[in-house]
Amino acid sequence: MPMLEVGALAPPFELPNQDGLMVRLEDLRGKRVVFWFYPRADTPG
Repeated sequence: MPMLEVGALAPPFELPNQDGLMVRLEDLRGKRVVFWFYPRADTPG
């Protein structure tokens, strides 16, 4: 998957939250959202 440009819209996706419930990006439209991404443990990057 190519890198997104700064300011580009994120593609639609769905991920489990801390309680295991699925959350869709579309469900958060109009709200402030912070995404935190980090490299997997013991991997370069």
